Amino acid sequence: MAVPAGLAAMFLAVPLIAMFGRVAWNRLPTLLSSPAALDALWLSLRTCSASTALCLVLGLPLAMVLARSRGRWATAGRILASLPMVLPPVVAGLALLVALGRRAWLGRHLSVLGIDLAFTTAAVVVAQTFVAMPYLVVSVEGALRSAQDEYEIVAATLGASPTTVLRRVTLPLAAPAIASGVALAFARALGEFGATLTFAGSLQGTTQTLPLEIYLARESDTDVAIALSVVLVVIAAGLIAVTSVFSRVRGTSS
Repeated sequence: MAVPAGLAAMFLAVPLIAMFGRVAWNRLPTLLSSPAALDALWLSLRTCSASTALCLVLGLPLAMVLARSRGRWATAGRILASLPMVLPPVVAGLALLVALGRRAWLGRHLSVLGIDLAFTTAAVVVAQTFVAMPYLVVSVEGALRSAQDEYEIVAATLGASPTTVLRRVTLPLAAPAIASGVALAFARALGEFGATLTFAGSLQGTTQTLPLEIYLARESDTDVAIALSVVLVVIAAGLIAVTSVFSRVRGTSS
């Protein structure tokens, strides 16, 4: 297995190594200090933080309910929760636009209330949450299903309230999976392109995130595009590395 494993590692590593080799390191501060690059980076960090928080608030309860549910409705819920992972991003963005656009069947009712989502910074957060939340749900739901519910049943038998069981048993058991899911959700939101472009557009400082800026810079200045790409890769890799260490430490202590 070492030979195909090595080939797989090379297949994944070579493009990244080539990109890092193309970076104009002596010009890196200049390349990253342009107003468009700084706006895109700051916007991506803000929106990804907000969308990750939404993924955690909405996705964690969904994952827990699915993990402890059986039957056809649970299967349908798992399919629904996983579907955005396999949809083309532009299809996800189009679905959001059809549902939440200013003239859409739900969006026009929101407009009456003074809430216009499409082509705003809020639309970026919504698009990122839509495509990123399944990664958290799948990670946590799979971990909880593997762990079964014996510990929760024992705790409840001993008189623990549902809130205590959740706080003292379920969440600690799922902590590594939650950390991994949060990292994956943030990384997915950080790299989101198609859904954001379709639902939010590309307006500097408002909806033009880092991937959109990379795409636009590719046409005019390849060095800027590569420099921004390296920043995106470093952020995502650092987050995943920290999460992996946390999961390993939690697993050892358990």
